Amino acid sequence: MVDIDTLEKFSLDEGLNFIANQFPGKVVFSSSFGQEDQVITHAIFKNSVSEGSLDIKVFTLDTGRLFQETYELMDRTRARYKQPIETYFPNTERVQNLVTEKGFNSFYESIENRKECCGIRKIEPLKRALAGAEVWITGLRAEQSDNRNDMKIWEWDGGNNVWKYNPLIHWTYEQMLEHIATNRIPDNALHRKGFISIGCLPCTRAIEPGEHPRAGRWWWEESKKECGLHQVS
Repeated sequence: MVDIDTLEKFSLDEGLNFIANQFPGKVVFSSSFGQEDQVITHAIFKNSVSEGSLDIKVFTLDTGRLFQETYELMDRTRARYKQPIETYFPNTERVQNLVTEKGFNSFYESIENRKECCGIRKIEPLKRALAGAEVWITGLRAEQSDNRNDMKIWEWDGGNNVWKYNPLIHWTYEQMLEHIATNRIPDNALHRKGFISIGCLPCTRAIEPGEHPRAGRWWWEESKKECGLHQVS
């Protein structure tokens, strides 16, 4: 059993080691190659090189609609750490049916259509990636959005039937940037162009000064700015 108070006291490295040892062969980390995820990737792969391998599988979801800069960062990350990152793609038939029936950009037409696209391109591949896992590590931070303010460092995800470990949940944006700079962690070139939260190319724009970091995601709709990967009960 994981004690949350103990987990809260651990550093990032200590927490990852603890979880990996508590659930051997059953811990996975999902990276979208955002800055938070790069911080965790660095911690996992750094330890793999210097202190013995961490038993944590790293994976990513390729929706087929990502920025070229994101693909470039994927290659840079693999080259830097020389560690495997497993890629999960959406079901080809479901994507074909969606595009045939509704076109390439149906997500602009309604929230329901956007959630349908996210479901096909993200949610279904995620469930395949999480199959057999007991712990899912994420790069969620509480200040990213109002929906994430109440999330805990360790919580049960009933929708995916796994424990979710959010080691950066209390980190500030400034703390994260300092960590990236100090450790020379590779990140997306789009961050220097006003893109803070980066998803699929047609669903992400740069934000204006003073806008919320999630304002650039699905900017055309009024919603909770979530794709459904991290359901809030």
